Amino acid sequence: MSDQKITIEFNDKVVRQFLLASVVWGAVGMVVGTLVATQLNYWQANFNLPWLTFGRLRPLHTNAVIFAFVGNMMFAGIYYSTQRLVKARLASDFLSQLHFWGWQLIIVAAAITLPLGFSRGKEYAELIWPINIAVTLIWVVFAVNFFGRWRNVVSLVSTWRSGFTSQRSSRWQCSTLLITSQFRRVGFIVIRSLAASRMHSFNGGTGTMLSRSF
Repeated sequence: MSDQKITIEFNDKVVRQFLLASVVWGAVGMVVGTLVATQLNYWQANFNLPWLTFGRLRPLHTNAVIFAFVGNMMFAGIYYSTQRLVKARLASDFLSQLHFWGWQLIIVAAAITLPLGFSRGKEYAELIWPINIAVTLIWVVFAVNFFGRWRNVVSLVSTWRSGFTSQRSSRWQCSTLLITSQFRRVGFIVIRSLAASRMHSFNGGTGTMLSRSF
């Protein structure tokens, strides 16, 4: 019996789209971050415009960096690596494009509503509920497109479990202990810094706050 060679054409178009969007939105997010950092020292950088104030641009900066820059990069990495790991094309080219353009429309909607003052006022969850519903729908599209090749994914995960747990358990435990210790160290430094700043903000322990001039 002769061996048959199977050629798989991966959907790298959507990968390139997400990578390009990540670069563009990353530049936008960093420019906004530079502006809000400047506003901390120079209030004139607000330009006397309400939609360019620190309180409205800071959520725009954080959402742009997290969801636009890192989010697009994450989707690009998942789509690129998964197709090659499971040796199968994505389930649907239409869902891939719907995922990409839907995610970009969400980012544009956030970039418009946040400077206009439409916010829920929650840290890292400032987006208003219509945009949150759109985020949920796009994640459902991503899940359907990703798990559309569920048989390949399940077989791959089962192979990883049998090999990973038996051969690399000790290395994983050492890495976990190292990461945990580093987190504890960082947490201790942060708590100590907060406590020190709290003590310096009071005048000789009398409970009266020191006035600061900016």
